[in-house]
Amino acid sequence: MATALSHAFVGALLGSGVRAAVPRWRLLALPAVLAVLPDLDVIAFALGIPYGHPLGHRGFSHSLLFAVLVAPVAVRWAAPTLAVASGPWWKLVAVCALACASHGVLDAMTDAGRGVGFFIPFHDERYFLPFRPIRTSPIGLEGFMARAMPILRNELVWIVLPCAALASLIRLRPGR
Repeated sequence: MATALSHAFVGALLGSGVRAAVPRWRLLALPAVLAVLPDLDVIAFALGIPYGHPLGHRGFSHSLLFAVLVAPVAVRWAAPTLAVASGPWWKLVAVCALACASHGVLDAMTDAGRGVGFFIPFHDERYFLPFRPIRTSPIGLEGFMARAMPILRNELVWIVLPCAALASLIRLRPGR
């Protein structure tokens, strides 16, 4: 899996493009939190749920259905003043769903693990993308700290810089 820092960065970057009658910090924080949320599934290990189970690590919480279901609930909770089903509400829901789904996409680009259950509960197969340059970050702080710098450098090259460059190009395009 990629680190929580990189997942949050991607989510916040997605939120930075939203315009709504909601405090700016919420437009950044909500997608950032939702981009990290799928990794709460690591508690499955403590509950005795095996990695390969649909509710295990990189299972349902990494699925596209999970992203679609959690986004409107999160927006309703974090932005209660937005009129439900209004244009700004739908835009924020879409960004939040994308932020949550981005987690699985990044994890599917890592060099270890058993893949991502994008289509759980409809299909239990797990997938990787053909291009897998992201080094897998160990689960747990101790394992991460032992390999932090190479992992963070790798994520800077393969996640942070490309996403920042793309965001800059989008903001610089004519007519924006």
